Amino acid sequence: MLDFRPVGTGAPKIMGIVNVTPDSFSDGGRLSSTEAAVAHALKLIEQGADILDIGGESTRPGATPVPVEEETARVVPLIMALRDRWAGPISIDTMKPQVAQAAVGAGATMWNDVTALSHAPDSLRTAADLGCDVVLMHMQGAPQTMQQAPLYADVVSEVVDWLGARAEMAIAAGVRRERIWLDPGIGFGKTPNHNLALTAGLRQLSGLGYPVLYGASRKRVIQSVDSTAADPLDRLGGSIALALEAARQGADIIRVHDVRETVQALRIQAALRDI
Repeated sequence: MLDFRPVGTGAPKIMGIVNVTPDSFSDGGRLSSTEAAVAHALKLIEQGADILDIGGESTRPGATPVPVEEETARVVPLIMALRDRWAGPISIDTMKPQVAQAAVGAGATMWNDVTALSHAPDSLRTAADLGCDVVLMHMQGAPQTMQQAPLYADVVSEVVDWLGARAEMAIAAGVRRERIWLDPGIGFGKTPNHNLALTAGLRQLSGLGYPVLYGASRKRVIQSVDSTAADPLDRLGGSIALALEAARQGADIIRVHDVRETVQALRIQAALRDI
């Protein structure tokens, strides 16, 4: 189990993003070989990443699904190569139980699922059998359609209630409570205002008693506030601002592309808090 402090207290852990996909929204195609991906992952560790999140299928709006065999072939060699060089936590970012099973067999210690273990009939059972940490994320709809007029009466309470219910379902299926993490799913079936409201109300999610993962790095919500940030690579300032607010709201893990800059910002925030 990933070691973490009491829920919602202290400095969050940093999850560095390693996408081995040709079509991710901000870094697709950059890591086209296992060697390049390993080098990038080791650089993120050097910069301060506590956890690595390995993804082999893009879940950006409108993304095309990837066959199980292809996704597995992208992530398993990378995880095995990293395990030869690093003993820290590795997360597999997938909705497919077969990919999660192969990844954990290769050395992954966390399953980060954007569908909160609802993609396949055997997702819950597989998570229980694997015994690894599990991130349950909220998403309204599917990646292909999730940004087509998402609607909520009260986005914060609805996301909190839904994730609480999914956590209870996971526990009923045999997943240990202490293995469960929750993610509000910034950018997954939400408007910019929904994303901002969830960020500002993140402490309500922590109130369920599970540790919280937050990921808004380089996402389109930043462009909605700053129209000059059309390119995801121009969203560093906004990404850090959202990360700082998530930390202030008690996030336990913050998932980012820009590890060094985020670590530095969080250290300054903590130093100011401790004066």
